[in-house]
Amino acid sequence: MFGLTIQGTGGTRATIAAIRDKVAEILPEVNRATRSDCPASALKVALQCGGSDGFSGLTANPALGLASDRIVGLGGTVILSETPEIYGAEQLLLRRAASPEIAEKLIDRIRWWEDYTAMNGGSMDNNPSPGNKQGGLTTILEKSLGAVAKGGSTPLTAVYDYAEPVTEAGFTFMDTPGYDPVSATGQIAGGAQVLCFTTGRGSAFGSKPAPTIKLATNDALFRAMPEDMDINCGDVMLGVSLSDKADQIVDAILATASGAATKSEALGLGDNEFVPWQIGAVM
Repeated sequence: MFGLTIQGTGGTRATIAAIRDKVAEILPEVNRATRSDCPASALKVALQCGGSDGFSGLTANPALGLASDRIVGLGGTVILSETPEIYGAEQLLLRRAASPEIAEKLIDRIRWWEDYTAMNGGSMDNNPSPGNKQGGLTTILEKSLGAVAKGGSTPLTAVYDYAEPVTEAGFTFMDTPGYDPVSATGQIAGGAQVLCFTTGRGSAFGSKPAPTIKLATNDALFRAMPEDMDINCGDVMLGVSLSDKADQIVDAILATASGAATKSEALGLGDNEFVPWQIGAVM
């Protein structure tokens, strides 16, 4: 573990120099890394949603949930996060806990968030964000139900603290804020190689070093942002089955893990989305 502070390292210039020296030290080890064949069971896929709308819980999120089940069926791992955004729907996860200990750890995190928000003058059962409201969501419970749908239906095998290494296969949960860059940073630090990000409002998000696959919840968004959205899930409302859409998502995950560039990678997004969870009120 390498950590330092500007105050304890001699100021801004000295800190930058120390970081540069550390990068130069580890470069030979990084350069020894080469691409090699891996089974699908080695995949760790992060699940994210941001800028939700009234279609999120009907199209992209349940389709991603079925895709999550397929990844788990292949022996891989999926990581659901954003604890404030499952609030009110946590019973759907607790019922799937593989053991009482796993359920209790999730309950502990929920209780921690209740205390955390209360200390900062907030509430876990508040209304959705303005963007979510404009997208058609009326209560935070609607947001939570849609968010949980991304996790599919398989047993919950583990609950992790923020950025903790994810070691259990299957459907897992990581405690993170709902703020997408902070949440995704924790998932990537935990070992996720690919992110699947559903959006109904057009969140322009990318991530590094794990690329982001963007799933549009409605046709209008996909047509409006063709250079940002990788998959259109809006056609589920026109008769495309959730199962077929899940197959398309899994194919995209496998292709991305094999080196295919996502739309956000083509745009060069991701440099500014590394945002660790800082001390203070971050929802």
